[in-house]
Amino acid sequence: MTPVYSTELVTDAQAFAELAPAWGRLYRKCGAATPFQSHAWLHSWWLSYGRTGRLRLLVVREGRELVAAAPLMLVRRPVPSLVPLGGAISDYGDVLLDDDHGDPAVAALTEGLASAARTALIDFREVRPGGAVERVYDRWRGPRRRVHDSLCLELPAVPMDELVARLPSSKAQRVRAKLRKLTALGVERAVVQPDGVDSALRRLLELHQLQWQGRKVTSEHLQTRFCEHLVRSVGPMVRSGDAVVTEFRLDEDVVAVDLTLLSRRLAGGYLYGAHPRLRERKADVAVMLLDACAEHTGTDGPGTLSLLRGNEPYKHHWRPEPVVNQRLLLARKRTAPLMAAVVCDVAARRRGKALLRKWRERGGDGP
Repeated sequence: MTPVYSTELVTDAQAFAELAPAWGRLYRKCGAATPFQSHAWLHSWWLSYGRTGRLRLLVVREGRELVAAAPLMLVRRPVPSLVPLGGAISDYGDVLLDDDHGDPAVAALTEGLASAARTALIDFREVRPGGAVERVYDRWRGPRRRVHDSLCLELPAVPMDELVARLPSSKAQRVRAKLRKLTALGVERAVVQPDGVDSALRRLLELHQLQWQGRKVTSEHLQTRFCEHLVRSVGPMVRSGDAVVTEFRLDEDVVAVDLTLLSRRLAGGYLYGAHPRLRERKADVAVMLLDACAEHTGTDGPGTLSLLRGNEPYKHHWRPEPVVNQRLLLARKRTAPLMAAVVCDVAARRRGKALLRKWRERGGDGP
């Protein structure tokens, strides 16, 4: 018997909250899902950052069971668009598709998105290559464009000793020395149990602010709404196995806290806080954190250790593979001009960054 699919556009935050059990089952059945598509993360994000009347959550059901979902919201600027929930604090955006339901579910989601878009552009930011929404993009019958988005750096999901073995011998020797230094200092780590997660996250944010004191920091990480989102979302994610919080102690004091997010395909160190005392004692914090994160990958865990977005020099010490996120733009005939405007804006910004980089390389920011 051919399955019958129904679509619904959810615009009510309470209805979004009530979807949690069905959403969780769908999330487990979508191999491409990242932790940023979990219900705990997205619903919490909406409570902190959403705006009344803007929720556009498209769900597809077979009977009463969810088989696809596109977590979106409406924005008015710079052009009317449907964009993924999660915003700038989420490293990946995507839809959810039940791997067991194939093309018919993709078709139903695609048709539902075309209907929901009306006079708005659909703008999927930060799609990891291989993301579920690529299947929607392939089926889209209207104007569409694919452009590059942020760069992520990824490592193979292997134990720390194998990550070290990938390095040139001289660098590998230095890393092993740094690991021995951590042991000699007496740095101990322990995974935080669910009942201690909330207080550990507040300590993480305190340490994060302390470590960046007097330097340029991502200002959003210091906001109350971000703290509330993190505390509200990560507790349920720890209980469901989608996150792990690790505390590091030195002389019985908590001197660092790390938050690592987990999914079927990847593990990624999302945020940490470290007391300056660690660096004063010559402890290499980056090595310490990667060693802890690598524990959660391997045979029974995610297949990729992601360093997430950002091209910071310290990440390249590990010889990661650069992976560029995608921005998938979907339009109807009437909204094709909006897509053209966005593509032109992306090209202009890219050109501006290239010119600025050349100017700096020529000493343009000198005295």
